[in-house]
Amino acid sequence: MQRMLTRSVLALASLATCFAQTRLSGPFTHDNLTIFLIHGADKSAKNLLTLDEAIDQRKVVVYETRNVNELAVENVSSEDVFIESGDIVKGGAQDRTLKDDIILPSKSGKVSLNSFCVEHGRWTRRGSEDVGTFGEAHQAIASKDLKMAVKIKQDQREVWARVAEAQAQLSSNLRTDVRAAPSPTSFAMTLEAPAVQRSIDGFLQDLAGIINGKNDVIGYAFAIDGKLNSADVYGSHDLFAKLWMKLLRATSVEAVTAYQAGKKFEPVTASTVKTALADAESGKASATNLTARTEVVVKETAQNVMFETRDRAQHEIWIHRNYLTK
Repeated sequence: MQRMLTRSVLALASLATCFAQTRLSGPFTHDNLTIFLIHGADKSAKNLLTLDEAIDQRKVVVYETRNVNELAVENVSSEDVFIESGDIVKGGAQDRTLKDDIILPSKSGKVSLNSFCVEHGRWTRRGSEDVGTFGEAHQAIASKDLKMAVKIKQDQREVWARVAEAQAQLSSNLRTDVRAAPSPTSFAMTLEAPAVQRSIDGFLQDLAGIINGKNDVIGYAFAIDGKLNSADVYGSHDLFAKLWMKLLRATSVEAVTAYQAGKKFEPVTASTVKTALADAESGKASATNLTARTEVVVKETAQNVMFETRDRAQHEIWIHRNYLTK
């Protein structure tokens, strides 16, 4: 059972502005996408496997429960695993995206995961996939509207609507149907479509290497069409670096989805990024214990929201901060 926590003024002071302790570099731009890198000191010394690493190495099993909005996960290894909100697990009876960040301890036993379906209609085996488990987690949701539907609205119908909207816009911009014949409503399979992969090649070629040799980079913020979209900051460079290509692929797909040929816009500035992130951190805080290891603090203002994931086994050190503009 999730438990809402009331925090004292002293405890809230421990949420002192993260962004004041960091610096930006950039901008780095390709077409309508602009990225700023966020530099800072590591907060967490604990190495974490990512979910896609853990599934690929058969150290974690994600189980189908036949409940659209709840899966089960088990860490069978001796390493801790970081599961990120927005990760898409592919397979089972329907592809899902995971609602919350979770720190999954070693030898965890089965743990419940809140989820949303990002595939509408299928409820049987697809091809040679295992209907009882999920075989990979290589993709993440690629739409701020979809993130808001998952993390704030928490509405399955809204999630399906935002998936369909993103598929339609991608198909229109790329002038080809990006839905996969084996499962037309699957967002994961849309992200894997050859036309979609080709559309982000230029973004990856120009931007993948911007973190090379920069061992103090712990996150990034990005804007599309000159409008700040969101930012992600992690407790260590190691964790960010392992997630970087997955994040960049999703960010690039979102830029392609929004692209309008010939559209003019003013470039976003570092000052705009700093102001938005500081605003999010100034919001009223509420906290929820998701598991014995994971606490999530949400801070929200009229313009922005921040989700902070803390590891309760490391004296509540934060592991991830996700900022979204409204």
